[in-house]
Amino acid sequence: MTLLSVKNILILMTGAFHHPINVRPDDIDHMGHVNNSVYLKWVQEAVVDYWEKVAPPDAVAEHLWIALSHQIQYRLPAFLDDLVIADVIAERMNGARAFFTTVIKRGEEVVAEVHSVWCCLDAASRKPARLAREVAVRFFPLDAEIPR
Repeated sequence: MTLLSVKNILILMTGAFHHPINVRPDDIDHMGHVNNSVYLKWVQEAVVDYWEKVAPPDAVAEHLWIALSHQIQYRLPAFLDDLVIADVIAERMNGARAFFTTVIKRGEEVVAEVHSVWCCLDAASRKPARLAREVAVRFFPLDAEIPR
């Protein structure tokens, strides 16, 4: 049986991991808003933070994640001093691949939505690795189908 923290239970119930983002002066481009490339940096930080906070320490030490693809839809510009949150939702797993949606919000406004595919790697061999079921269940909604 897997023991879950209160934070993990809340993530499973709400379906999202909330990652606060600080908009910094060097995130701003010549047009006065956050540069498009910065959103991908935020997604990387948010997904990795999700992994490091929810996975057990031994799983974090034994696995790495690399992004395979991102599909991003920009909806509104973000500006310096905006209070921005990245909500990360683990959608599903297929072998060593995990599919995430990250919704970047300013208050209730969606600034960007990103669909990403990530690959889990064994930290020692750097080869694709499947997560153990007891680790994977920490990231997916209670009704999600998790491969055995």
